[in-house]
Amino acid sequence: MPDYAPHSHPHPSARDLIAAHGGRVTRTRIAVIETLQAAQHPLSHDEIGAALAAADIAHDRVTLYRALDWLVEQGIAQRIAGGERAWRFEIRHDGAHRHAHFHCDRCGQILCLEEVPTENSPALPAGFELDRTELVLHGACADCGRQGAKAGTR
Repeated sequence: MPDYAPHSHPHPSARDLIAAHGGRVTRTRIAVIETLQAAQHPLSHDEIGAALAAADIAHDRVTLYRALDWLVEQGIAQRIAGGERAWRFEIRHDGAHRHAHFHCDRCGQILCLEEVPTENSPALPAGFELDRTELVLHGACADCGRQGAKAGTR
């Protein structure tokens, strides 16, 4: 189960976010936003579903997918490509806050990297307009790197 702890970024209430985007305030949308706000790293659909189940919030897979799709369409959450063809989701912060992600190719963990500069985008051809960028670094996390080093010394 992923670690859940408040990010260092202040968050508006889930109800306020939904209402500000003209959406229907539903229990599932509120719970998904609150789960993403509390997460320390991007979460998969299954991890979000498990967090809702642990909080005794009734939901089904389709409703959860629809809630996540709506949050992404509204710019409240963003989708990040994870391993094994599974999307991961995180809450979007104001437009000034951007960060990269590190994907461990061994265990599948995705971490937010706050210290990686993402402000400098490549030059685009004339007439192109950039909406967002995604930077995902791949490799082995510290735990997997240590396990690989131990396996190599046997």
